[in-house]
Amino acid sequence: MAAAAPQTSTTVVSSEDDRLILVDGDDRPVGELDKAACHDGDGVRHRAFSVFLIDRQGRLLLQRRADSKRLWPNFWSNSCCSHPRAGETLERAVSRRVKEELGIVATAEFIYRFEYQARFGDLGSEHEVCSVYLGQAFADPRVNTTEISEWRWITADELDTALTTDPASFTPWFLMEWSTLRKQHADRLAHYGVPLPLRTSET
Repeated sequence: MAAAAPQTSTTVVSSEDDRLILVDGDDRPVGELDKAACHDGDGVRHRAFSVFLIDRQGRLLLQRRADSKRLWPNFWSNSCCSHPRAGETLERAVSRRVKEELGIVATAEFIYRFEYQARFGDLGSEHEVCSVYLGQAFADPRVNTTEISEWRWITADELDTALTTDPASFTPWFLMEWSTLRKQHADRLAHYGVPLPLRTSET
């Protein structure tokens, strides 16, 4: 089901020296710290975002994280996830990163925000206040292979099956985000043409 992009980019778009925005539990800025330090040990809480892009057929765009990623390499995740840099708004960061990673221009709307912490063995942790966005994509991605090794379009039904049969192949934040979108924001998914199959537990 994975697809090879018709074209790719190899531009390096992130660095462990990037200055990220430290926040409190309400996403209010409290300082700055380089990306490497933000992810050391149990992690230092910082601002982040996740984007779910949907095509005209109501399919979601998933990406498989590059092997070079420090945290969760080769795991499947949502269309794009990253951090605004110090002095950068979330909206600007979302637009920039979608273009840098996927090679497409897409508008996205804010849906909800949540805090989570997840550890990846001895290599570090994510501790983020993450804003989740939904948006429309009108073309296949031109992926950046320094960030993404594979990509695919997937229906909600296919995704539910994959998450049931092999949840360990997905990033922890993606598992949490899709569950929340499905349960609490089905109306916004429907707005983008995503049909949600009824689960047995929901009948």
